Amino acid sequence: MEYKSHINKENLPQHIAIIMDGNGRWAKKQGLLRSVGHEKGTKAVREVVEGCAEIDVKNLTLYAFSTENWNRPKLEVKTLMRLLVSSLKKEIKTLLDNNIKLNAIGCLDNLPTKARKELQEVIDKTAHNKHMTLTLALSYGSREELVHVIKEIAEKTKNNHLDIEEITEKTVDSHLYTSDLPDVDLMIRTSGEQRISNFLLWQMAYAELYFTPVLWPDFRREDLYEAIFKYQKRERRFGKTSEQL
Repeated sequence: MEYKSHINKENLPQHIAIIMDGNGRWAKKQGLLRSVGHEKGTKAVREVVEGCAEIDVKNLTLYAFSTENWNRPKLEVKTLMRLLVSSLKKEIKTLLDNNIKLNAIGCLDNLPTKARKELQEVIDKTAHNKHMTLTLALSYGSREELVHVIKEIAEKTKNNHLDIEEITEKTVDSHLYTSDLPDVDLMIRTSGEQRISNFLLWQMAYAELYFTPVLWPDFRREDLYEAIFKYQKRERRFGKTSEQL
């Protein structure tokens, strides 16, 4: 089935988040080093970014590097950071051609200086693009983000800038790294694993979760369109009954 032509443009997810999983297993299946899997995964990133832009998805967030990933072998971490820099340089044209704004969330100060500098340059060059926002979650962990939010709110209450009774869900939303983004509508995880791995826990409260056995380096825009098509077949109730919708 060709999924793109069956997608309802009036019911697109406003925010898609993807856990790009399976690079290492893909490489192992090919008898290659894990680093090769990460390199091949960059093509899938381009496919998904262009695919989202093509059908007018407005927000895409990619889980590129978690806070836990720092615990991986040093050589693999070094490779991932090198790929981040080289990919940003290569993809600046794609972002500009498709009118895509680059954003980044996480403990960005933990990134190597070169990676941080390249990231900021691309963010600055694409700052005025309007068609879509691509967010990279780098050195990101949702629990760390929530601790950060709690500390900021606590500091404001301590200094009498915010009354405890005034704290609402909107207060939390406004302090998240993703404060400028809508909640996640669709979360996609590749490779067959079925967990969310400390990714956007607050933002995915009512997201539809889609798990596919396709390893990330093999993921293409038709796989993306299949996920969106199947998302549109689901009934999103947000706590209500079917009869209330």
